[in-house]
Amino acid sequence: APLPQKKRSNTFRSNNNNRSLNDVDDKMTTLMQMPDGRLIQPQIVLLKEGTDTSQGKGQLISNINACMAIVDTIRTTLGPRGLDKLVVDNRGVTTITNDGATIMKLLEIVHPAVKTLVDIARSQDAEVGDGTTTVVLLCGEFLREAKPFIEDGVHPMNIIRAFRKASELAVQKVKEVSVSIEGNSKEEKEEMLKKCAMTTLSSKLVGGEKEFFAKMVVDAVGHLDQDLLDPKMIGVKKVLGASMRDSFLVDGVAFKKTFSYAGFEQMTKKMVKPKILALNLELELKSEKDNAEVRLSDPSKYQEIVDAEWNIIYDKLEKCVQSGANVVLSRLAIGDLATQYFADRGLFCAGRVEQADLDRCTRATGAAVQTTVNDLNDEQLGTCDIFEEIQVGSERFNVFRGCTEAKTCTLVLRGGAEQFIEEAARSLNDAIEIVRRATKNAAVVPGGGAIDMELSKCLKEYARTVEGKSQLFIHAFARALEVIPRQLCDNSGCDATDVLNKLRQKHASPNHEGLNFGVDVNSGGILDTFANFIWEPALVKCNAIAAACEATCLILSIDETVRNPRSEDAQGGGGGGRGGGRGGRGGGRGMRR
Repeated sequence: APLPQKKRSNTFRSNNNNRSLNDVDDKMTTLMQMPDGRLIQPQIVLLKEGTDTSQGKGQLISNINACMAIVDTIRTTLGPRGLDKLVVDNRGVTTITNDGATIMKLLEIVHPAVKTLVDIARSQDAEVGDGTTTVVLLCGEFLREAKPFIEDGVHPMNIIRAFRKASELAVQKVKEVSVSIEGNSKEEKEEMLKKCAMTTLSSKLVGGEKEFFAKMVVDAVGHLDQDLLDPKMIGVKKVLGASMRDSFLVDGVAFKKTFSYAGFEQMTKKMVKPKILALNLELELKSEKDNAEVRLSDPSKYQEIVDAEWNIIYDKLEKCVQSGANVVLSRLAIGDLATQYFADRGLFCAGRVEQADLDRCTRATGAAVQTTVNDLNDEQLGTCDIFEEIQVGSERFNVFRGCTEAKTCTLVLRGGAEQFIEEAARSLNDAIEIVRRATKNAAVVPGGGAIDMELSKCLKEYARTVEGKSQLFIHAFARALEVIPRQLCDNSGCDATDVLNKLRQKHASPNHEGLNFGVDVNSGGILDTFANFIWEPALVKCNAIAAACEATCLILSIDETVRNPRSEDAQGGGGGGRGGGRGGRGGGRGMRR
């Protein structure tokens, strides 16, 4: 008679196909006898000692709770009535901001699952420039809605499948209800871009002057090459002092005056149609190398060696002048001798120019960076309409206007506090990215939570047509989208329950009459956000929903976390060797002196 099924695996031998050992012998081979006679099963060690492992439902719930905790931290920064966060890093540097990506980056989060939220905030900032708080808030709300299902024993893959289907439907609906601004006149398009910039700036620290800065941002993007729209061609300079409204736009390249020597004040400070020479070369007398040694058989030859060094620098300077250049810019130092030499001949020079400023200047004027002054010609020189040096507050700026080769501009920001100017620069960067994306993808949707309520209504209607558990998951996804208008109400001090009930009633009206109704943060009610010019690019909303859904699915798909122990190697072993090496080099320099 055949053996019972539960014993077959213990008695069957595939090698010789016979039952050579009985059950007792098999059990004895898998156990180990201790000195006291006890039989125990030997332990199998796979991971390094000290490794922390956690898995199962408890691990997933723990990850969700951690993500919800960080979401609650930045929840209050959403919208035009959102509050700011003051973050102090380990060096004592203070940052005041309400930008979601900046806050997530400064918090230095170490939880492995929560780092996913940092990544989606950064990707949203890099892709579209705005909506960083929105994407983190949506992800946290999706996880909050999924948590009860996980606790009830629902398999995460069922939730993931339903959430991805709901995300696809939501993105498709956004594209359907978006309004394109293509085909409009230039004036109408600029006005719509200005409205998009104002919507972005309304939630920033500079929201009080959003009309002033929105026009500046639209003008800045308008100066760029409309095919490329390269953001690197927009420079942002910060000058402490004065008020926000003293900020201005330069239709060209501008950078702060670099370190200069005595002859700088004698230079020509304004030129028309100048020729510009860009160098990556030092124009100063160089000190000898360490341990340099010169042996002379004739003492009279010493003066020839000294004169040769001066002849080399004078030859370089003369070649710069003979090239026909009027402005000489260099990434490296231009010494006092070269400064006075150029000043005597009516040239302007600036050394130690920052790499970013030199790159913008060369791309805008058409100059090519040279590493030698030999064989210079007009093709290697750039030009612009006007070069001048202007005074801005306590700083001097070198300004190149009317650049011919590439369209570029520079924003000069003013403000009374350093932290305020830094936040203004971050706010304008978001607005610039929004205008760039709206220019390339000319489609906008109503803001103020209107599009979120519409998506929630449509997904709830779709969920009623779905069979099985997916109906509950899609309905939970739709309910999570209402977090945006709810948080806008909470941050502005309104009654969220009352406002959301009014919005649900409006969006449920026939013929999509309430499609554009969102939260009015000023009166605490609802209003037609599209008619009141509260717009945002459709690309921002599509990217936020897709990124938040993907991050949610990623966190839900994690069922085990393995944390390796930290290295216990000594940290001070290499310090002594480096210190000894430095001491030796110091002694060599002393001998040279």
